[in-house]
Amino acid sequence: MKKPPPADSADSSHTIRPAFGRRGFLMGSALGATATLASLCSLSHAAAGASSQRMPVIFIGHGSPMNALADNAFTRRLSTWGRELPRPSAILSVSAHWLSRGATGVGMQERPKTIHDFGGFPQALFDIEYPAPGHPALARETVGAVKQASVVGTQQWGLDHGTWTVLKHLYPKADIPVFQLSIDYDKPAAFHYAVGRDLAALRDKGVLVMGSGNVVHNLRATDRGTADGLTASRPWAQSFDDAVKAALAARDDRALVGYEKLEGAATAVAMPDHYFPFLYALGAAGTGERAKTVYEGFQSGTLSMRCVQFG
Repeated sequence: MKKPPPADSADSSHTIRPAFGRRGFLMGSALGATATLASLCSLSHAAAGASSQRMPVIFIGHGSPMNALADNAFTRRLSTWGRELPRPSAILSVSAHWLSRGATGVGMQERPKTIHDFGGFPQALFDIEYPAPGHPALARETVGAVKQASVVGTQQWGLDHGTWTVLKHLYPKADIPVFQLSIDYDKPAAFHYAVGRDLAALRDKGVLVMGSGNVVHNLRATDRGTADGLTASRPWAQSFDDAVKAALAARDDRALVGYEKLEGAATAVAMPDHYFPFLYALGAAGTGERAKTVYEGFQSGTLSMRCVQFG
């Protein structure tokens, strides 16, 4: 069993989260899930105006929560990217910050709350709200789409900072429905890739599948105060990011799932919580779809901000 990612005063969400909130690692009550599903008949997220084309899949290296407030090369690229993407009917986010154990959850909220799951940042960051609606109907379809494991709908959780800090730049009007899928942290890399393969079916319903993490993420080995740049401040971070880039170019999915064998992996992915969302995006991409690099570079010396698009 994997150990929880270490807590950090600047990002307290790096502790393992319960499957559906902070009350424990239980699956949540079946009654709660049933009540959630029973309420769907009264919901009406109209399909009018939604995209009917097959949507792309994206992965975003989200970095520090402070990017929500920043005006930098990374956030400016997100803003441009949002205008380039076809408009989705909804966004399914797999964030490094909703980790569960023994279960996979999907958010069924009509109005998911903005979760400020961090500490030690300016009040201005805590004041941000991202009031996007949820999409319980598509969340319910996600329950049926995933064949690798049972998925349970929940009213708990919401939109954590792995989701809203980047969507704030991609879709600043918060007018596209968003729902999240949790990462079962007990499962190996191949499981997460396989769940991503299942999620691909949602792309034909106009859903933008988004993974949000960082392919290189080790908070105990960052160089705070280092200016953003194209190259890493430490060789192991650069080596691993380069290896991921090369494997993506070749669509060597096997190498990316077996990431532990890539150069620099032991330090670059000391804990896999931020790497796993990348595997969901990779899995949801068709094997013939080339990876387009949308952004690359490093923040805090060793955090890879690599962003890619498939399709």
